[in-house]
Amino acid sequence: MPIGAGSNLHYLVGPVIAFVVLAGLALFMRWAFGTGYGRRRPAPPPDEGLLTVIATLSRRESALALRAVLSDAGIRSTIRFPVANRADVLVFREDADRARTLAGSFRG
Repeated sequence: MPIGAGSNLHYLVGPVIAFVVLAGLALFMRWAFGTGYGRRRPAPPPDEGLLTVIATLSRRESALALRAVLSDAGIRSTIRFPVANRADVLVFREDADRARTLAGSFRG
């Protein structure tokens, strides 16, 4: 049964169609560009670049003392604090073997 010009329904047809199209478009956009529920991507491993971790210590003072020992041996190093109560000591890859030897004998 077509909606005639004399019917009161022809005023509702346009807005209903527009609402359905917008709702469909919103659902499509949410599906296409959504982040996904429950699909958590694992965090990428930290990129040390030219450096490598030679020791992980629980105290900042111990990490600073190890860094001083490495500095006395002529090895450049740095400290990274990835989380609370943890310090990573990093050195350049070419010095890593010597630094690990020194770190193994280090008592912080």
